[in-house]
Amino acid sequence: TALAATQGTFKVLTFIAAMLGALFIQIGTNLSNDYSDARRGADTEDRLGPVRVTAGGLVPPRQVLRATWVAFGLAVLAGSYLIAITGWELLLAGAASILAGVLYTGGPRPYGYAGLGEIFVFLFFGLVAVAGSYFAQTEQLSADALLLAIPVGLLASAILVVNNVRDLETDRRAGKNTLAVRLGRPRTRLLYTAMIAGAYVTATLPWLLGDLGPAVLISWVSVRLAIPMVKIVRTRTDGPTLNRALAGTGSLQLTFCLLLAVGVMAG
Repeated sequence: TALAATQGTFKVLTFIAAMLGALFIQIGTNLSNDYSDARRGADTEDRLGPVRVTAGGLVPPRQVLRATWVAFGLAVLAGSYLIAITGWELLLAGAASILAGVLYTGGPRPYGYAGLGEIFVFLFFGLVAVAGSYFAQTEQLSADALLLAIPVGLLASAILVVNNVRDLETDRRAGKNTLAVRLGRPRTRLLYTAMIAGAYVTATLPWLLGDLGPAVLISWVSVRLAIPMVKIVRTRTDGPTLNRALAGTGSLQLTFCLLLAVGVMAG
């Protein structure tokens, strides 16, 4: 959206609809995963993360499922406005996003149980989210939007890596073969480090290969938040500390993206 604004195209209602659509897809995905993991027995009493609503008995499964589809329904409403003012391309992006959210831990062969979660997060929280927002504003794609999506997607994937390295042992016992289970703890720690470092390296691409100026490098200011998270993930195994790293990685992504947007608008 920041990129579109620098090109003289910023529609407030489009921005709000895109933001609400993404928010409700995220809520629906979280609820769907909560429901499906509980049904598959992946959320056990020795879970290191926060108590989940279905497995913890906080909300009946049927109500969680109902809330899931309400959230996705609200996302469809927001998306319908975007489709009406742009085109069918956003219908494909929205439908694929909802389907990916459901099939992460749901369906007969959930890809989250096959070590593919990080790839889908990169695609949908990086490429689709950034390029889709730009398309909603401009009705076209650009190389700059795709380049900006790369570091955003890497940091989004890093959040999932922290979650999965925390749950590595419980996921293994539950038969949930996440990428962390497949790689093992040492290599998953290296993957997290590579994703964080890769985000900062690829943040230079819109300047080096695209049409944006060096101001995008202001995103590097957030590196001071990244270093402690890398240290925690590389050295700690206890749930509370890794939960702190999970929250910290989320804060890192938010700060990084805000700074990147400022850099884009600064030229």
